[in-house]
Amino acid sequence: MRFSAVLLDLDGTLLDTIPDLTRASNAMRMELGMDELPISTVATYVGKGTENLVKKLLADNPEGKQPSADETTRALRIFHHHYHRVNGDEATVYPGVIEGLDAFSDAGSALAVVTNKPTEFTLPLLERMGLASYFSQVVCGDTCARKKPDPMPFLHACELLGAEPAESLAIGDSINDALAARAANMTVLALPYGYNEGMDVRNLPVDDIVMSIAEAAQWAADR
Repeated sequence: MRFSAVLLDLDGTLLDTIPDLTRASNAMRMELGMDELPISTVATYVGKGTENLVKKLLADNPEGKQPSADETTRALRIFHHHYHRVNGDEATVYPGVIEGLDAFSDAGSALAVVTNKPTEFTLPLLERMGLASYFSQVVCGDTCARKKPDPMPFLHACELLGAEPAESLAIGDSINDALAARAANMTVLALPYGYNEGMDVRNLPVDDIVMSIAEAAQWAADR
C-alpha cells in the first residue's frame, strides 16, 4: 500500500455517537431551562469540538441570542458532566469499520485517530468500543493549539507516526476533515453517513467518496 499512515476521524467516521451527544445536549439544555432538540438538529452541530457544539446549542433559541463567554463556560461544564455519564452508552461502531481497520493494519499502515473531541471523552470511548488497540496515536481536540479544519492536528499525527503527509491518507465525514487534510497536503476520502454539518458530502473537496472504512481500505490498496 502506498499510504504509510492512515488518519481517521472519530465521530461520524468510526462511531455513531449522536445518540449519546444528543442525550447530553438535551440534559444540558433542560438544566438551563431550554427545550429539547431533535437528534437530527444536534447532528448538524457536531464537528468542531464540544465548545463549538455547546455554543450552537445555546444559540438555538427563539430570540437567536448568542451566548456570552461566561454562559458558554457554564454550559460547557454542565454538558461535560452529562456527557461523562452517557459517553459510549448508545454509541455504535459503523459497519465496515473493523474490517477496514484490519485491512489497513494487515497492509502495514500506521493508524491514528484525529478528532476534535476532547481527550477525556475520546480515550475512554475508544476503549469501551473495542477500538483502542488499533491506533498507535490519538490526537484529540485539546492535543494541539488548533483543531480541524486547521491542518495542525493532522500534521502532528503524521509527526508522531513518523510519516510524511504526502504519503498519508485521511478519512473523515465533514468539511473539517476535508479542509484540514487538503491544507496538510494529504489524500482525503469522505464517508457519506456521518455528521457533515448539513453539507452535501458530494460538495466536499476530497479525492473520493467511499461507503465504508472497508471500502476505503480497498480504495487505498488499489492505488
